[in-house]
Amino acid sequence: MHKELTTFTENIVKHLVKQPDMVSVQEFGGDDDDILLEIIVHESDMGAVIGRRGKIAGAIRTMVQAYAYVHKLNRVKINIDSF
Repeated sequence: MHKELTTFTENIVKHLVKQPDMVSVQEFGGDDDDILLEIIVHESDMGAVIGRRGKIAGAIRTMVQAYAYVHKLNRVKINIDSF
């Protein structure tokens, strides 16, 4: 497991939302040794995490990919969902 990657992603998302206590980031094994991160936020915070036309979500993906590249980790896929 990549605890640092999960913590990095969680910190980014917590600073974007109104309910940071409701943020959860979990890591799963993906296809072809990829890392799959599942970001779960409160339903009312989905707009803040996705952004207009997905720009915020794209920026989150870019930062997490850059972190993974610098730390020589596999490719990261991110799913964003709410509860």
